[in-house]
Amino acid sequence: MDLTFEALDSALAADLRRGGPDANGQPAERGAISDGEGVPCRHCLSHVPAGREYLILAHRPFPAPQPYAETGPIFLCADDCGRWHGAGVPPILATSPDYLLKGYSADHRIVYGTGRVVPAADLAGYAAGLFEDPRVAFVDVRSARNNCFQCRIRCALSA
Repeated sequence: MDLTFEALDSALAADLRRGGPDANGQPAERGAISDGEGVPCRHCLSHVPAGREYLILAHRPFPAPQPYAETGPIFLCADDCGRWHGAGVPPILATSPDYLLKGYSADHRIVYGTGRVVPAADLAGYAAGLFEDPRVAFVDVRSARNNCFQCRIRCALSA
């Protein structure tokens, strides 16, 4: 099964960099400088390089507020960066021992019973298994420790 790991949309990233509102209606915080580790950009899905500025903002990866539309903090390269389009698991998912994965329906509701903390090495396998359930339209990857949104996974057939 081919999986696609989706990064933050480029138009949204550009708007946020220009001072557009985040999920809380405020501009992103500026001035933070990366040490090169632990600062995963949700657009390029790589860590913000050491010495480079990054933005801190609230993100809700859903089209509208509703009970299952979690909002939380994310990081974004302050400078333009290329959107992740690579094959396989993105670099930001190789730095933690595990992640929280949850399957969601097409109407953006959690499919109960799909949420699990999964070892990083098993991300693709667990996600592929979730897509065997026809109710699962996409899988969100979140930090197992802080619940921060990392990226979204889609089955190539439903992308």
